[in-house]
Amino acid sequence: MKGFAVICKMELRLFTRDFFGVFFALVFPVLMLLLFGGIYGNTPIYDGADVRIMDISVPAYAVMVTGVTGLMSLPLTLSGYKEKKIYKRFDATPVGKKSIMLAQVFANFIMTLVGILILLIAGKLLYQIQIKGNFLSIGVSTLFSIAAMFSMGFLFTAIGRDLKSTTLLCYLFYFVMLFLSGATMPDMLFPDTIKRISDFLPMTYAVDLMQGVFAGDSLDQYGVELLILGGVTVVCTALGAALYRKKDWT
Repeated sequence: MKGFAVICKMELRLFTRDFFGVFFALVFPVLMLLLFGGIYGNTPIYDGADVRIMDISVPAYAVMVTGVTGLMSLPLTLSGYKEKKIYKRFDATPVGKKSIMLAQVFANFIMTLVGILILLIAGKLLYQIQIKGNFLSIGVSTLFSIAAMFSMGFLFTAIGRDLKSTTLLCYLFYFVMLFLSGATMPDMLFPDTIKRISDFLPMTYAVDLMQGVFAGDSLDQYGVELLILGGVTVVCTALGAALYRKKDWT
């Protein structure tokens, strides 16, 4: 455990030295908050509504953070380590390659939580957002969202033959889901065709779930979203693990 803690500390330090990872996980969501807050303000989502635009935007941007770490930072780092034969070096030690993979998951998980926390603080200070949900519901929803995004990133790493192909796959899925799931702008602004497409995107269900529990809804009302995100986690993790066993680590 002591050795694993050292590796986790090292991976966290390496994450903070990655400009793009830090920018898109910690800074970019806040910039989006300021941009759309400047455009729409924090007015009610419709006349007479108790919920305001920033109240639903902040939990959506929180899902954006999980997408950055789960679909970009984690898989691209894992793929880069394989290409540089770092796993082979760790396999020559008692630590093994599994430890470095788990440390990467841990580092990205911690940075995801930090990014969400910064976003919540900014939303509270700048727009006085309302968080009506309880800590347990928000925590469970956040974990389900993180698990789904991380498992998809893990699968993309297993599918990609090298860093370039993994990067293409991750970027394609990330940006498609980012703009079509409601993570950047409310899905109520989407035409019906885009809404039908978004129904096939896991991030859509993460956004709906997070917005609902932040508004004070019970988890019982989001059984479908929890089932889909949980299913994505199980299927992607299982497929990724199966494909990883067939990879050439030499």
